[in-house]
Amino acid sequence: MTPLAQSGGLQGSNPIINISVFVAFVVVTLVVVLRASRTTKTASDYYAAGRAFSGPQNGIAISGDYLSAASFLGIVGAIALYGYDGFLYSIGFLVAWLVALLLVAELLRNTGKFTMGDVLAFRMRQRPVRAAAATSTLAVSFFYLLAQMAGAGVLVSLLLGINNPVGVSLVIAVVGVIMIVYVLVGGMKGTTWVQIIKAALLITGAAAMTLWVLAKYGFDFSAVLQGAVDKAGATGERLLEPGAKYGTSEISKLDFLSLGLALVLGTAGLPHVLMRFYTVPTSREARRSVVWAIFLIGLFYLFSLVLGYGAAAMVGPETISQAPGGSNSAAPLLAQALGGPVLLGFISAVAFATILAVVAGLTITASASFAHDIYANVIKRGEVADKQAEVRVARITAVVIGAVAIVGGILARNQNVAFLVALAFAVAASANLPTILYSLFWRRFNTTGALCSIYGGLSIAVLLIVFSPAVSGSETSMLSGVDFHWFPLENPGLVSIPASFFLGWLGTVLSGEHDEAKYAEMEVRSLTGAGAEKASSH
Repeated sequence: MTPLAQSGGLQGSNPIINISVFVAFVVVTLVVVLRASRTTKTASDYYAAGRAFSGPQNGIAISGDYLSAASFLGIVGAIALYGYDGFLYSIGFLVAWLVALLLVAELLRNTGKFTMGDVLAFRMRQRPVRAAAATSTLAVSFFYLLAQMAGAGVLVSLLLGINNPVGVSLVIAVVGVIMIVYVLVGGMKGTTWVQIIKAALLITGAAAMTLWVLAKYGFDFSAVLQGAVDKAGATGERLLEPGAKYGTSEISKLDFLSLGLALVLGTAGLPHVLMRFYTVPTSREARRSVVWAIFLIGLFYLFSLVLGYGAAAMVGPETISQAPGGSNSAAPLLAQALGGPVLLGFISAVAFATILAVVAGLTITASASFAHDIYANVIKRGEVADKQAEVRVARITAVVIGAVAIVGGILARNQNVAFLVALAFAVAASANLPTILYSLFWRRFNTTGALCSIYGGLSIAVLLIVFSPAVSGSETSMLSGVDFHWFPLENPGLVSIPASFFLGWLGTVLSGEHDEAKYAEMEVRSLTGAGAEKASSH
């Protein structure tokens, strides 16, 4: 029996159960968001949740932000189809947190106020640097939004049997509208509570499925691996060895190196993750939140290893690759194989919740960056008498970003979501990370260097993505019918990240200007927390 129904959905899938569980989640979270909105009065409430969350709470919310559709749908699917090579996504995403913990989290919390632009503009010319920071924030958020919306399209076609482009597009639009409501009504406080609820559901659901899979094989992971090898047939052994996806050719090896670099360095440059550090009252709580996030994310990625190989063993790579949504359908197919329509409905609702929550987090980050950096500090030159006007601009921006995300998600609905997120990581690592590190640690760094690094890294990364095999030139490209690619790697990180570091250095050296006093102030503040919002050096 094949799990593919004639309609394009899953045989045995019950659309009524799927929709009911999802609607129940939306209703509960909307009630939470409405309650949170009662205390969202100031700009600090809207952007940073009034800095009222503890380290553990924020850590759970960060894990909710980070464990996106890429983690649940994309990585499980990549492991099911490519085994060892698929698990490299998990390793890269997890190791990246060490960069965030050791180099960025506490220092950023102490130096900034609401956005990444606050840190970058601390000792430089405000308007050009804030405009550049907002531009890169919007670009990274757009690429990340593509991945989440693509995941929504996959789930819809898989669970409801809606496989025609109009139907899938309609449901992607519904997901976008709900997300916009979360952001407009609840601000950062409401969005954070949605993240906490979603993280608890996702980790609990993944833990239950992991134990279920292991129980089927006598709690022997080796038996799960053997089951995956047997189910895959003649090519099964490749699931346990490197090279199933990133083969032995020189281009494949370079692509793998580029992907690894983007994953490991990307997290510390993701605006929606960086903005979470502002929701805690002290730098100590910022550190605690990252430790909690690392623990929960690491635990989930261990689950993903079992789920991926479990899907390969119980469903089979061939069945997964032929399902609507391809590799992204591995987790829902495994849920159906384990617990039938009820578990499938629950896991699908959790996946939908994952998409909604992450998209809401991305949207509030992008809208806050535009309102706080562009509107308040570039257009109004920092002289906004009515703080509510800034929040209104943020809400209008959220609607615009939501509309753009819906259109982008419709175009990217057939891509592996883990792969799309890897592109967002490459853009973040290219445009943001060099500038953040230079700002925090290099005394001579200046405005010219920051602009060269941000705009140069962003331009190179986006240009190489546009002319890469990811966009055109193959059957799996976003635009499969045309070929205008000339850059051989699917991920640009190997070229764009070093180029951004180099451009930041070159711009600084050529201009020569820098403010010693401002750097000294920033160094003291970043290391001690003195002068920061709700300052505390503990």
